Amino acid sequence: MSPLLLLAARSAWNRRLTLGMTLIAVALSVTLLLGVERVRHEARNSFAQSVAGTDLVVGARTSPVQLMLYAVFRIGEATNNIRWQSYRAIAENPAVAWSIPLSLGDSHHGFPVIGTSSAYFEHFRYGDAQALAFSEGKPFAGIFETVLGAEVAARLGYRPGDQLVLSHGMGDVSLAEHTDKPFTVVGILAATGTPVDRSVHVSLEAIQAIHLDWQGGAPLPGLSIPAEYVRKFDLTPREITAVLVGLKNRASVFKVQRDLNTRSAEPLLAVLPGVALDQLWQVVGIAERTLLAVSAMVVAVGLAGLVAVVLAGLGERRRELAILRSVGARPSEIFVLLTAEGLFVTVLGALLGAALLALLTALLGPLAQAHYGLAIRARWISSDELALLGAVVAVGLLASLLPGYRAYRISLADGLTPRL
Repeated sequence: MSPLLLLAARSAWNRRLTLGMTLIAVALSVTLLLGVERVRHEARNSFAQSVAGTDLVVGARTSPVQLMLYAVFRIGEATNNIRWQSYRAIAENPAVAWSIPLSLGDSHHGFPVIGTSSAYFEHFRYGDAQALAFSEGKPFAGIFETVLGAEVAARLGYRPGDQLVLSHGMGDVSLAEHTDKPFTVVGILAATGTPVDRSVHVSLEAIQAIHLDWQGGAPLPGLSIPAEYVRKFDLTPREITAVLVGLKNRASVFKVQRDLNTRSAEPLLAVLPGVALDQLWQVVGIAERTLLAVSAMVVAVGLAGLVAVVLAGLGERRRELAILRSVGARPSEIFVLLTAEGLFVTVLGALLGAALLALLTALLGPLAQAHYGLAIRARWISSDELALLGAVVAVGLLASLLPGYRAYRISLADGLTPRL
């Protein structure tokens, strides 16, 4: 190390407390900036990976975004149901290759209950057209059998053979429990990183069975139908929430969508999942840009603090600068040293911010998955995040030019006679 660099390093070490606090401020601001970008990217990726190979999502006429959020992601307010006859008409359409009926409205310890058919396990796809797989057990066959998502089983400690009770209503607070009709766990799905992991799957007949002695969302007073007698009743669903549709020829998707949206038997809404997600990102895009702008402003404040600290210390460092001149340093070298000092703090702060983001991702990622269904995985820095880091370093370099230039002017003015 040259004498100049050694002196500069010792000078920085003597001011380690001030520079250390500035370094922490830069690191935290970089963590915030990268964190917002990562959450934004992972949220979009999680939504996009949640359903694949589905050409249309059909439900009652409402907002396309609301239909997608409720039927596919189990988020938001409940939509109206559609009649079973409408589902049969959709399933029997010559252009339809397969259809998956979905019925929502019940829950278990805050996890949504999905009433569906065996077609769910056969045709549902996620990610890169991946099929559902079982880590344990098998699909349901009986009325009071259930298949759990991976997260439900892990968090509640269920294994095949265990029994559970469903609750009426969605969310953590339920109206009542169907205690007289318990379900047996027969299968646990492998983790998918999608809302499937947070779902309890039962048959459509089961949804009908547990509500035989209910009306208007409440149990009928004085009436209770035991589980062993439900098979004596017609368990064909009267209504369902939505239908996932796969077509024989994807080129006909717009024709089928138009036919469903204009049918007169019942007002329906058929949406293309990709189009609905684009609409969702248009809605939340303003919030995303606002968060990124706020994060960028925090970084700017951190870098401004760095410049202020270095500038504020120049008055006390006039003797140091004069000594550097006395040992042969030119004004241009003083400029480079002061600029390099600010740049070093910026680069180190950016690296610490990236490391802190990795640590927070590893620690808080499982909590985000558990409480919000958002899969934030620990991974290498993406190209977008790397571009943000480069921008931070570039701005830090530009900001460091100011104290470097100020030191250059002071060095020229003082020469070899320090001003005490």
